[in-house]
Amino acid sequence: MAGGGPGAFIGPVHRMAAELDGKIRLVAGAFSRDPAKSAAAGRAWGLADDRAYPDVAAMIAAEAARPDGAELLAVVTPNHLHFEAAAAALKAGLHVMSDKPATLSLAEARELAGIVRGSGRLYGLTYVYTGYPMVREAREIVRRGDLGAVRKIVVEYSQGWLSEPIERSGNPQAAWRADPARAGAGGCIGDIGVHAFNIAEFVGGARVERLCADVAAVAPGRTLDDDCNVLLRFEGGARGVLIASQISAGARNGLRINVYGEKGGLGWSHERPNELTVDWLEGPSQTLHAGSPYLGAAARGATRLPTGHPEGFIEAFANLYGDFADAIAQGRANADMVPDINDGLRGMAFVETAVAASRDERGWVALEGEAACVR
Repeated sequence: MAGGGPGAFIGPVHRMAAELDGKIRLVAGAFSRDPAKSAAAGRAWGLADDRAYPDVAAMIAAEAARPDGAELLAVVTPNHLHFEAAAAALKAGLHVMSDKPATLSLAEARELAGIVRGSGRLYGLTYVYTGYPMVREAREIVRRGDLGAVRKIVVEYSQGWLSEPIERSGNPQAAWRADPARAGAGGCIGDIGVHAFNIAEFVGGARVERLCADVAAVAPGRTLDDDCNVLLRFEGGARGVLIASQISAGARNGLRINVYGEKGGLGWSHERPNELTVDWLEGPSQTLHAGSPYLGAAARGATRLPTGHPEGFIEAFANLYGDFADAIAQGRANADMVPDINDGLRGMAFVETAVAASRDERGWVALEGEAACVR
C-alpha cells in the first residue's frame, strides 16, 4: 500500500476491503512520507518492521528482491501522488489498484494509459459505488432493455462537510482537497463529481458526449470548486443532469441515481443501498432487495449475506478488490466489472472539460479525451 498512514480515512477502508474475502493480504507499505509514521502504521497493522518502508521507490525495489514480494500495489494517497506510485509499480511488474481519480491531470492520465498498455499488468480504480449489488442490478436492467430506450439520467452526489472553510482550521482531509497542487484542477468535481459521472455511465450504459457546466467555489476564499451543476448529453440521445456539492449543509453522503426510459424508470440511493426501485409507466412499482434469488448474476455474485442482512461501503470496495484478485489469479487481461484506466481517462477528461467550460462560460462543449481510451 502507498499511503494510508496515521490520520488517513480511505487507507484503512482499502485495507479492510482488500482482505475481507481472503484473496488479498497486506504484506508491505509505504504509508507516509514521514518514515516514523510509516513504521508506526506498519506495526499497527501487524507487518514486520522491514516491510514498512520510508517511500514507494524503496518499497518497490525491496519487494522485487523478495521471493514473497508484493504483487499488487494499492494507491491510497492524495491525488498528486497517484501517477508517480502507479507508474513505478506498473513498470516494476506490479498490478495496481488506485483510489480515484486516476491522476492529478488529464495529461498524466494519458501518460499512465500508455504505461498500463505497455506493462501487461492490470490497473483498477476504486469507483466504489459500482461494487454495490443493486447498482450492478440496475445496470443489467438497463442493458436488457427492460426500461426501453433510455431518455434521461439524473445523478446527484451532495455533501455538506465543506460548508465552512475547515481547510483553514487544520482539517487534513479538507486541506489537500482544497489545494490545487494536491487535488488538481477540480475540487468537489474531482472528489465526488467523478463518482457521479462514473455511475451515470456505468448504469446508463452510454457515454457522455457533450456537457454544459456551472462549476463554482461558493465558500468565501476557497480556490477550488465546492459546488457543481452539469447538464449532460449521452450517446444515443439521452439527456442528463449531474449535481455534485460539498456545501449542501445538512447533506451527508447523498449519492443517488435515476434512469428513465420509454417504459419506466429506476432509482438507487446510497443511503438505502440494498434496495432498488423500479417504477413502470403501465404497471405497479417494485422494490428489489439485495440478496434475493430473483436478481441477476452480477448482483447475486456481489452479495455475501441473505436478503435483509445489510451490506455496505466496505463490502462494495471488497467486491472490486475480489474481482481484481480473481482476474490476476486467472491471468485475465481485464477485471470485468472493475473500473480501469479508460474510466480514469474519462473521469479526468470530465473534470478538466467541465472546469474549463464553466470558467470560460462556453456553454455546451464536447467531452475531450476520447481518443486516449485504450480498447
